[in-house]
Amino acid sequence: MIQDDVSALAAELIRMADADHQAARHANSEDPAEQLAWRRLTARHGDRLNEIMDEYGWPTADRVGEEAARAAWLVAQHADRQLDVQRRALHLLEPEVAAGRATARELAFLRDRTLVNEGREQVYGTQIAGVRDGAPVPWPCEEPGRMDERRAEVGIEPFTAYVARHTPA
Repeated sequence: MIQDDVSALAAELIRMADADHQAARHANSEDPAEQLAWRRLTARHGDRLNEIMDEYGWPTADRVGEEAARAAWLVAQHADRQLDVQRRALHLLEPEVAAGRATARELAFLRDRTLVNEGREQVYGTQIAGVRDGAPVPWPCEEPGRMDERRAEVGIEPFTAYVARHTPA
């Protein structure tokens, strides 16, 4: 990649993530117009990420910088209605993690998100199904007794520590 292309791609990915953050509050809105706006934004971003993956492969930090690489991951995370994009991102991200050019933590979150979107049990307990008695409850997880062990393997805090941080005192 030519440096100007890299800079433009990085800036585009960061803008997409910024727009995603701004619109994320609409994801669970009760207003149908806000929900539709969120779905359209994530679909547009998912389509663009697919084009980026066609041209460049997975945008790793060594190619586009850490902030832009994280932005690409966020776009893939939120491409919930585009399982093809999430599956492709997983496929491209796996060898990058194995080569040390991407984080196992991000791969774990994307793997869980994709599994949940496929209607399957997650592995790491990163996806929350709801709140019970004021505490987050994960979507069903395969081998729930090993969840914290698996989380530790990829640099994710134990589920109880996560719950403690996200539960009002």
